[in-house]
Parts: sequence; C-alpha cells; structure tokens
Amino acid sequence: MANYFSLQLSLTLLAVTATATATASHCDMAVTPSTPLLVFLQHLQQTAFETFGGGASEFDPKTYVDLPLKFSLSETDEAFQKLPRNATGSVPVDELKRFLEDFFGGAGDDLVHLDPPDFVAEPVGFLPKVHHPVVRAWALQVHSLWKNLSRQVSPAVKAHPHLHTLLPLTASAVIPGSRFREVYYWDSYWVIRGLLSSKMYHTATAIVTNLISFVEEYGFVLNGARAYYTNRSQPPLLSAMIYEIYGTTGDMELVKRSLPALLKEYEFWNSDIHKVTILDAQGCTHTLNRYNAMWDKPRPESAIMDKALASNFSSDSEKQQFYRERASAAESGWDFSTRWMRSSNDVTTLATTCVVPVDLNAFILGMELNIAFFAKVTGDNSTAQRFLEISDLRKKAMNSVFWNANKKQWLDYWLSNTCEDVHAWENGHQNQNVFASNFVPLWMKPFYSDTSLMSSVVESLKTSGLLRDVGVATSLTDSKQQWDFPNGWAPLQHMLVEGLLKSGLKEARSLAEEIAIRWITTNYIVYKKTGVMHEKYDVEHCGEFGGGGEYVPQTGFGWSNGVVLAFLEEFGWPEDRNIEC
Repeated sequence: MANYFSLQLSLTLLAVTATATATASHCDMAVTPSTPLLVFLQHLQQTAFETFGGGASEFDPKTYVDLPLKFSLSETDEAFQKLPRNATGSVPVDELKRFLEDFFGGAGDDLVHLDPPDFVAEPVGFLPKVHHPVVRAWALQVHSLWKNLSRQVSPAVKAHPHLHTLLPLTASAVIPGSRFREVYYWDSYWVIRGLLSSKMYHTATAIVTNLISFVEEYGFVLNGARAYYTNRSQPPLLSAMIYEIYGTTGDMELVKRSLPALLKEYEFWNSDIHKVTILDAQGCTHTLNRYNAMWDKPRPESAIMDKALASNFSSDSEKQQFYRERASAAESGWDFSTRWMRSSNDVTTLATTCVVPVDLNAFILGMELNIAFFAKVTGDNSTAQRFLEISDLRKKAMNSVFWNANKKQWLDYWLSNTCEDVHAWENGHQNQNVFASNFVPLWMKPFYSDTSLMSSVVESLKTSGLLRDVGVATSLTDSKQQWDFPNGWAPLQHMLVEGLLKSGLKEARSLAEEIAIRWITTNYIVYKKTGVMHEKYDVEHCGEFGGGGEYVPQTGFGWSNGVVLAFLEEFGWPEDRNIEC
C-alpha cells in the first residue's frame, strides 16, 4: 500500500509537470508544478478533516501543509498507509494524533523567534508628536510587538529543505501573526513602514533582502514564503518598500542591489500571464494588467474549502477554472470579495481573471516611477527615461479605461472574453459598485499632484458611502466575505490617507487626519479590550474587530501595527485629545 501511494505521488507530480508551461498565451495559461511533499500533505489534510471534522472555526487546513516532517517522505508515507482505518476510510482520532506527534514537528516550528538586533524599548526620536501619555504608552506596546513577530528560519530548513514547505530565507523576517506564520508579500510594505517609525532599519532591510531573493530564484515575489505559494504573487510593492527605506536611510547599496530584481519583477507583471491590451473608444490601444495565478487546483492551504465549493461544478474544466479564479483572488490580496464575483451572493461566480483592477495598475504605475527614480540615482539615465515614458502611458491608460467622469472615481474594468488579444472598451463594462480600491490611484504622484482632479475625487470619496464611524469601508456590500463591508483594513486606510495628505489640499489633509484619528481610536479600544492587535476591524462599530471569510479573525498583526505607528508618526496625538469611542 505504501509503495502504491508513493507511486501515485510520483505520477501526480509527473502529470502536473507535463502540463506546466514556461510561457502562456491568454487562453493556454501556465500551471506551476506541485511537489510530492505537498501532494502528501494535502492527503494528510483531507484525512485529518475526515477524522477530526468541525467547521472553519475548529479546523484550519493550513496547519497540515505547514507541518515539518521529522523523517523522510517515504518513511512518513509508509507509516501513514499503515494507520488503521474504519469502514468510511477515516483514521481513529487517537491513532492520527499519535501519528502526527511521532512524525511531524509543530506548524511554525521551522521558524524560530529572534530578538531583533536593532530593537530598543524606546528609540530616540520615536513618535515625537505623540504627547498624550496613555497613547504614547500604547504606541510603545505596539512597537514592542516587533519582537513577538520577528523570526529566523530554523537551521533544519536549510539542512533538510525537502522536509519542509517553508522556503529557506536569506535573512531574518517579520511575520503577520497567528496562522500567518511565514513572510507575506504585500503585508511586508506596511510592516516596513512601521519598522521605519520604530527606527528598525536593519530589520526592514532584511525583509526586502528576502523578497529580492524570491525574484532572483522564481522570477517574481511569491505570495508568501511557502512551497504552496510559488504559483502566484501578491500586489507588487517591492519597489515601494525599497523607496521608503532609501528615503529614510539613504542606502544606495540597497538600491543598486535591488534594481536588477525590480526589472525582473516588472517583466513578470508585464508577461502574457498578466498583460491585457484594450482598444479605447477613441481607437487608442492601451496595455494594462490583471491578476492571474499559475494554478488550476485547490489551493493547498485551503483545499478543503476550495474542493467543497468546486463541487458545484460538474466538469473538470469548470473546476480547474474556478480553482484558478480562487488562486487569482488570493494573488490580489483581496481574498475574497464581491469585487471579483459576477453575483454578489455566490462566491462560485468568482471571475478574478476577467477583472482589470484599478489598484493593481496603480501599484505597477508606482513600480515604473520607482524604477525610473532608482535608475536615475544610480546613473542609468536611459532606463530612467524609458520608465518615465512607460509610466506616462500607464497613467493615460488608467484614465482612459478606469476613470468615470460621472462618479469621479476609477472603476475596475470587466473583460468579456479573456482569450482575446485585444479587447474593445465598452462603456457598460466598468464595475459601478463602490470599493475602497476605486480611490487607490490617489496614492500615486501623477494623480495626487493634480489639484483639480484631487478636489473632485475628495468630494467623491466624501459622498461615496465608504467613510464610516471608525474608518474607510472596503466596499458597500455585506457579503460575509472578509474583503467587503463592514470590514476595514489597515492598508486601505493608509493608502487613501497618505494620498490625501500628499495632495497638499487643505480639505484633503483634514479628511486624511479625520480618517487616521478614527482608525487609531478603534485600534486602541480593541487592543485595550482584547490585549492584541487585529488583522481587520469593523468600521461600523468603534472598538470591534472584523470578521467573515474562510478563517477566524487573526491577531498579531503586522500591517495593523505598522499603519498605527505610521499614522501616529504623521499626525501625532495631542495631550488634550481623548481617545475613546
């Protein structure tokens, strides 16, 4: 039996590898190969689900694909096959528990705690505008959380990488927290913003070093530092991280070291996998980008949920497409939201690859501008000029395809057929629903520096319905998906606040400060009630954390910590301002 399953593992890998392609057209998309270890762990995951049962609050499938093996895969597989099974095929609870204890380490054990070398309890110059003693004491507690979230890869991972789904990292790391026990891509931007406020420049640079190593090995920054994330990326903010570190430290060596990786990452995002060509109403052709994961199977970390939803489809091809849409939504960072759904009350209508997203293209515009800046400061004027020209073309494309003059917002664009080489722009294909992402272009200089445009967009934001008692809502649709109403997320608050602030408009700054104060307040109240920082918050009710989605709310939490510290550094907190709901 053990030999049979080992053979099945090998055949599965061979079949996946045979269908994988290095490049892809719009309809013949690439699929990243799986590994025998992941195939085995997913089988273990399914067995654990059948044995232990329970819903999402009691069973987290991610746990099982994070388990490090104590022995070789073949030995572990052999012992697994010998476990007693009842008539339904499930393993007795005590037997499976004993097997897990004997053959696996704990999930997360392959990352060990690290005392950051640049951490001090109260850094010199820390949050000079925070004068309120209670708020300052809390800010120092948030600052101290970097110690809780700092990790380094266990030597065992580098010595025996085949026993781990964790990928070896070249430097120390900061994790988001709770079930997210590894490095994540876009989380790292706001972690770094917080680390810079905490004067932890070495730790911030180490994070970037890890992400650069991913680009060098895989051609792009992975969603996260696990073997099951090698099939997709996340919102591309590596250049923004480097820009912030360089602006604070003047580290020219970091810029020089990172520029080749940034150019490589840019090629990835502009390959056929993500590139979309649109012919606008004036007959002009524009190139924009979409999310599109290289995957057509259940996501290993969420396979139980993915397979359950896919059971609604009858054919294998429909299931494969659904799995690609799920993974692509995960690549967007917005997993999951009505933003990607054709029907707001049916998550099986996910069609992420059909959406040309406003925020992704804003991020890539920022990447183009940052590459131009880095090329210029390193003396490569031709590359600098080329990327300035490319960024100008993207700005025009965003205005042509996304901008809606009536709503004074940028709206996501839906493709009718992803297989077309050129898509003719159609007026009815803009998504008229309001999402916080509609305003993310405000974060980019070509838009926030346009005073006339900013005045219109500020007014639109004020009347959008997104501004709530304690922050900016993600959407106006209460779908029970976590990237929808009433949840508010730290990154969205920060991007909008910083864009408003950088515009220089008095009314925009006033709105930015108002949002920041509300957000800081609810973070503080929740912390005082629960003793932890949370992944997301309920913007309708001050002092309540968020919910919804496919896993229980998480704590820690990297980007929430970072945004609170960045807001306090920018706006401060006067001694005479109360902090209460």
